[in-house]
Amino acid sequence: MLKNYFKVAWRNLKKSMLYSFVNIIGLTIGVTSCILISLYIESELSYDRFHKNADRIVRITMEYSNGGTIGKYAQTGTRVGPQLKRTFPAVADFVRTFKFPRVIAYRSKVFNEKKFLYADSSLFNVFSFVLTRGNPSHVLNAPNQLVITESMAKKYFGNEDPIGKTLLIANSDNYIVTGIVQDAPGNSQIQFDFIASFTSLDVSKTEEWWTANDITYLLLNRSDQIPQLKEQVTNYMKTSGVRREARVEGNDYLTYHLEPLVKVHLYSSLDGFEPNGNITYIYILAAIAALIVFIACVNYTNLATAQSTGRSGEIGLRKVLGASRRELFVQLLGESVLLTFIALLLALVASIQLLPLFNHLTDKSLPASVLFYPLPLFSLFISGLVISILAGFYPAFVLSGAKLAGILKSGFSFSISGGKLRKSLIVMQFVISVFLIISTIIILQQLSFIQHKNLGFDKDHIVVLPVDYQMHRDYDEIKKTIRLNPHVIDVAGANQNPTFVQWGDGIHVDKGAEQKNLPIYCIPADLDFVKTLGMQIIAGTDFSPADMHLMDTVDNYRHYRYTFILNESALKAIGWKPQEAIGRTIEKDFPGNIKAVVKDFHFSSLHQPIGPLMIFLDTQYISQLFVKISGNDLTGTLNYLQKVWKERVPHRPFEFHFLDDDYNALYKVENRTSQIFGFFSTTAILLACLGLFALSAFTTIQRTKEIGIRKVLGASVFSVASLLSIDFLKLVVIASVIAFPLAWTAMHKWLQDFAYRIDISWLVFISAGLAAVLIALITVSLQAIKAANANPVKNLRSE
Repeated sequence: MLKNYFKVAWRNLKKSMLYSFVNIIGLTIGVTSCILISLYIESELSYDRFHKNADRIVRITMEYSNGGTIGKYAQTGTRVGPQLKRTFPAVADFVRTFKFPRVIAYRSKVFNEKKFLYADSSLFNVFSFVLTRGNPSHVLNAPNQLVITESMAKKYFGNEDPIGKTLLIANSDNYIVTGIVQDAPGNSQIQFDFIASFTSLDVSKTEEWWTANDITYLLLNRSDQIPQLKEQVTNYMKTSGVRREARVEGNDYLTYHLEPLVKVHLYSSLDGFEPNGNITYIYILAAIAALIVFIACVNYTNLATAQSTGRSGEIGLRKVLGASRRELFVQLLGESVLLTFIALLLALVASIQLLPLFNHLTDKSLPASVLFYPLPLFSLFISGLVISILAGFYPAFVLSGAKLAGILKSGFSFSISGGKLRKSLIVMQFVISVFLIISTIIILQQLSFIQHKNLGFDKDHIVVLPVDYQMHRDYDEIKKTIRLNPHVIDVAGANQNPTFVQWGDGIHVDKGAEQKNLPIYCIPADLDFVKTLGMQIIAGTDFSPADMHLMDTVDNYRHYRYTFILNESALKAIGWKPQEAIGRTIEKDFPGNIKAVVKDFHFSSLHQPIGPLMIFLDTQYISQLFVKISGNDLTGTLNYLQKVWKERVPHRPFEFHFLDDDYNALYKVENRTSQIFGFFSTTAILLACLGLFALSAFTTIQRTKEIGIRKVLGASVFSVASLLSIDFLKLVVIASVIAFPLAWTAMHKWLQDFAYRIDISWLVFISAGLAAVLIALITVSLQAIKAANANPVKNLRSE
């Protein structure tokens, strides 16, 4: 019997090639989209779960309030990890990490390595990164020790044994290779090519609460201790001894939060060394995957019912020959199963073929082999059965339950309630489509806003070049030589990139009766930094050569003085007005005068409000050169810079990038998600159009004789086409009205993640509604015009 069912199902597929093709293509597109989205979601959800102790590891984040200004940072000071371990028995271990690009040389090989990580010796005790060579307890337990990845071992040493070899770091220090570690998995927050001992850093010699530059992790004895430890840390930071030690007074506070490691990537609003993902985007993509499959199932249902009017003779004859309703139901549902599993096989092939493109779109390296693991294959099989039932149940139920007398008399006649169901499904499809159109437009508008927002400094046409300590000896001459090119407007140096400042520090402000300690972001820079970056000074004057002479290092720095430029937010936190602040003295290790105040500029993602920032004159920390160029003869200018580099900086390769690339990297997640969202939104809209085509085909078949009569009575093609189209356009209008408030609510909530965002315009909703109507009109018109042009004699022959 099953063989017979299969034969009949196969004949029907071949008999109705158009309907079968549309059904299979619709389901294939839907399942392919679902497979690809599922791979992406699984990758995002798997972040850091490969660590053996993943459920016992937490990341510490810092929060403070100073004068009503609240700051939240992923970075902490050097004291946090050691002190919490000493204080709380629940803490088994800690590890501090600090990431900084370094120039690395071995013989004639010289590279600028961006994934250079400093970490405590406990790194391999806390995390499960696999050492292939070296003792985990000893590889980082002394200064100037270095663990390298397998790929870096091959890059620098080829077939040589790296252990015991020496690498020159930053042209100043020799580090001994003590271990080799497997490359960090792609689903790890901590990415590295090199891991150096934390004790190699000068900051490791002291413990500070406020100098926040490190990402700190704790390993707890048990995972169930996390909630209790959170409360204990909060209470500990409120004690008078800690507040006095951290110089926190009055209503100000300093505290720390614990974030479970496996939650950081998707749930934390604070980026570490790499941008985080966002669980909201995962929910959105999961919803899109479900909706795409839903739309594909609705299409099958509508197409199957539309096709069923041509099967009245077959079903009637089977009933006359004694076929039961159960047998007919199984046969018809079997057709759905056959068609669905054909689509599943095609979807599997399509997913494998599209995976390289999808990897490029998502910036991931998802392997095709994962699709052939037992669990994914089983999940795909179960999904196929579920889709078969969802798509095929209603047509099978209706067709198998039709009365024999009615079939033999006038064929199939579907109830009014059935018509309402089909129309409701179309409305739901276009609710989804209009929702996705609106969401996509608003996401693109926000990203455009980010791209074109005035940041408070000039990020365009600025070439960024690395600076190391060896270059400091010839620093001024390098700048002078670069300026000789007529297309170079100005040159400046700084330690921090203005698009994403990470140097955390603290200043002490003496206001007479009131003493203030303010956490602040810092940019050590040279004389020309403010001018080159186009920052706006609203009070005071820019740095001058005379300010350099104040940094007097003789007599053990006794007369050493800094010169500071603060932003508006820093003054607000202190409680001064711009003009009032000029000439005032504040202290950061050494005292210094406030020389100027710059207008607030965005030195981090637009997700975050602008916080206190200080630019101070100090060329010994400069690590980047910013070359502002005219943009004319770009190739020639870059060739000139490369020539200067080879002459003046022969010890390191010429590498450059543009400042706006650094800015765009801050929104890598948003840009990537918008591309994924747009791609699958278009897919959903395309499938919705297929569904509309299905219903229009169904309606046209049901009204064939009515159309013939109207044509005989003199109706024009336009009037018949309008008659068939108007009902569908009403459905789209209803869908738009439903979708508008849903889309506004969802996008309003999404925009709240940005401290600086667009206002949602009503024009977006009007445009989306009109687009949906236009898409529907084109889709329906194809079928309506075809029906209107049909020969009425042929349609009325059986009457």
